[in-house]
Amino acid sequence: MFDIPDGRFIAHHVVRRTFAGIAAMTGAAGEYLGNVGSLDAGTLGAIYLAVLIGAVTFTGSVVAFTKLSGMMSSAPLVLPGRDQLNLGMAGVLALGMAAFLNPSLGGAVGVDGLDPEALQLASLSLSAVVSSVLGFHLVASIGGPDMPVVVTVLNSYSGWALVAEGFLLGNPLLCQVGALIGFSGAILTWIMCEAMGRSITSVIFGGAGTAAPSGGGEAAVMEGEITIGSVDNLMESLLEADNIMVVPGYGLAVAQAQFAVADIAKKLKAMGKNVRFGIHPVAGRMPGQLNVLLAEANVPYDMVFEMDEVNEDFDNTDVTIVIGASDTVSSAAEDDPNCSIYGMPVLRVWKSKMVFVSKRTIGNTGYAGMENPILYKDNVEVVLGDAHDTCEALRSALD
Repeated sequence: MFDIPDGRFIAHHVVRRTFAGIAAMTGAAGEYLGNVGSLDAGTLGAIYLAVLIGAVTFTGSVVAFTKLSGMMSSAPLVLPGRDQLNLGMAGVLALGMAAFLNPSLGGAVGVDGLDPEALQLASLSLSAVVSSVLGFHLVASIGGPDMPVVVTVLNSYSGWALVAEGFLLGNPLLCQVGALIGFSGAILTWIMCEAMGRSITSVIFGGAGTAAPSGGGEAAVMEGEITIGSVDNLMESLLEADNIMVVPGYGLAVAQAQFAVADIAKKLKAMGKNVRFGIHPVAGRMPGQLNVLLAEANVPYDMVFEMDEVNEDFDNTDVTIVIGASDTVSSAAEDDPNCSIYGMPVLRVWKSKMVFVSKRTIGNTGYAGMENPILYKDNVEVVLGDAHDTCEALRSALD
C-alpha cells in the first residue's frame, strides 16, 4: 500500500512519456514510408526530428522508470569518455539528418551506391537506433538525486515530439499543446536546477562537464546513536514549545497524512503557538507538490513558507517535525563532499532546539542512497511508524 502513490506517479509520467516517444517515432516513420519521394524538405526535417526526439524520450523514460522504481541502481553510469561518446552520437545524428534531407550527400561519405530512397531509409533507421542509445546513456549517466529533474526534461522532450507530430499531421492544436508542454517542462527544469544547485547543462547532456565520481572518497562516519522517540515525547515537546516548524516531504504524500497534519497545526496555533510549514523547492516528486497537498488539507497560506524564507529561523525554532523528508533536510549536503547531493540547498532542521523525524523504519534512504546524518544528532529523535498513524495519534493526543 505504501507504494501506491509512488507507483501512480511513476506510471503516469513514465508511461505518458514512453508512449509519446513511441507515437512520435511510429507516426513519423509511417508518414515517410507512405509518401516516399514526394515529401518536401520541411516535412523531411520534421520526420527526422520526430524520430530523434521520440527515441530519446522513449529510452530515457524507461531508464528513469527503472531508477525511480529501484529496479536499476541510482548511481550514475560512468563510461570512459562519457562526453565524447555523447558528442560522437550527436555527430552521427547530424550527418544522418544531412543525408536524409539531401541524399546526394551520400557520395561524400562513400555510400553513393545507394539510391536516394534507400539512403534516406537507412539514415532514418540509423537515427532511431543511435537516438535510442543516446537517450539511454544520457539518463543513465544522471544520478538518482537528480532524477526528478530528469523527469521534467523528459516532459519537455515529449512536448517537442508532439510539435513534430502536429506539423506532420497538419494539426495546429497539437503543435500548440506540444509547445506548451515543451516550454513548461523547460522552465520547470530550470527552476528545479536552480533549487538543487545543479547545472542545467549538465543535467540535459548527461552530466557533461562534470567530474566523474571517483568512488575513492571515504563515506562520512556516522557518530552517535539514533534516539528512538514516541508520540508522547513529541506531544510534550510541542506543548512546551513556542516556535514550531513542520517540514513535510514525499513521505507525507505516500502516507496521505496531510489532513491530520493540518489539524495538528491548527490546534497548536489555537494554543497561541507560532506554527509554520517549511517547504523545500523540490520536496516530493515535483515542485509545488507539497504546497498542493497542504492546500488540499486547507492549511492557511500564511502558515506555508518556502525554504529561503525560513532557513535562517531554525536557530530560534523550539521544535521541528520532519515528516517523510530525507535528502531535502540532510546535513550531508553541506558537510560531506563525497555525498551525491553535496552542494544542494537544504532545510537546516538540525539547528532547531529539538527535532522529531517521522520514519517508517530505520535505514530508509532518499535518492542520495545514504542514511541521513541528522538522525544521529543529540537533538533528534526518530518516531517510527507510518506517518499517517503517527499523525493521527498525535492529533488524538492533542484533543
